[in-house]
Amino acid sequence: ELSWQVDPTGELGIRRHFESPYRPGQKITIDEYYRYIFERVPGLPEAAKAKGLDPLEYMRRYGAFQVKKSIYRCHERALSPSERQGAEVGPVSKVLIKDGRAVGIEVDGTAVEGFPTPSRKQELFSQTLVDWGWPEYAIPGYIPSHVDWRTLNPEAGEFCLLPTFRLPTLIHTRSGAAKWLNEIAHCNPLWLHPSDGARLGLTEGDLVRVQTEIGYFVDRVWLTEAIRPGVAACSHHLGRWRRPQDLPGNRYSANVVAISQPEAGKWFVRQIAGPAPFASADPDSSRIWWREGGVPQNLTFPVQPDPISGMHCWHQKVTICKARPEDHYGDVFVDTEKAHQVYQRWLAKVRRANPGGLRRPLWMNRPLRPALEAFYLPGCAPTATRDAVPSAETWHYVI
Repeated sequence: ELSWQVDPTGELGIRRHFESPYRPGQKITIDEYYRYIFERVPGLPEAAKAKGLDPLEYMRRYGAFQVKKSIYRCHERALSPSERQGAEVGPVSKVLIKDGRAVGIEVDGTAVEGFPTPSRKQELFSQTLVDWGWPEYAIPGYIPSHVDWRTLNPEAGEFCLLPTFRLPTLIHTRSGAAKWLNEIAHCNPLWLHPSDGARLGLTEGDLVRVQTEIGYFVDRVWLTEAIRPGVAACSHHLGRWRRPQDLPGNRYSANVVAISQPEAGKWFVRQIAGPAPFASADPDSSRIWWREGGVPQNLTFPVQPDPISGMHCWHQKVTICKARPEDHYGDVFVDTEKAHQVYQRWLAKVRRANPGGLRRPLWMNRPLRPALEAFYLPGCAPTATRDAVPSAETWHYVI
């Protein structure tokens, strides 16, 4: 629906990606979306036909389809005659090149698929890291991180916070409206080892302030032997919120909050109310007995892009202490100006190495691989070496 609102006439080229493949010019439906996918799964149309069903009906009835019976030891799979036909074998590398793609490697006179790497071998030394400006990491080893234990002072209440820890009951935002799951797990207390709790003078259920580099959040503590001393954890999934003026969304887990700005660039969030019973067509909505929906810890985390991969470094160095008299459960404070400074500091760690004008190594595949031109910076023409581009046969390694 959003695509049609953004591009109602199709002039932007967005709408066409959401048009029905069966009804030209019409908006695609959910059934058509999955029908289109299932009709193109290798072997699924034939399996469905054998049972008198179409692919969509088959998946609705059975829920799963086995595309391949075994995907183990694929690197040892001998290439078929058609795969070998027209391929050139490197005199030293023994890599088979066909139509500009590496399709395998010759081992003891037999052409096999090999691994999805430039050499088609399992590589200990990474030439890719050398080429992209990180030669010191070309061989695997321990890399001290921003939460390395040697940089933490436990006596000062410093911990490594695991914000990617997840209660097994929920599934990120996808289970936010699952009433039974939210009844089981509806808050995300801070996990601490009892020895750490004793050192900080904490007892079960105490409010604690968790200070990050750009702010803090206030949560209840849960003392448990299930976590290692010196490490804190706060579960993902929880802490959804809305303001009083916002339309009610997911009321099984969302808190109502007030947002204020005490100073420029500084924001404060305080919970006004948690989940509560409400009238609806579902009688269970009147049976909500829990009053806490968790704490939105992510707001207090600065953007920390890993200088090599670009991925966000989620772990946080935090200081934990007893909550102050003015603190309430669920309080969140964030300094966005400081957050930008932290981001710039991390960005400065990047080494500007783009061999051949590439944005990312060509051989690192994706389930939905972009066009070759998308791998290059603007103005850079594709100049990849032949054995840098993986073959289509290796895609199952990353799907």
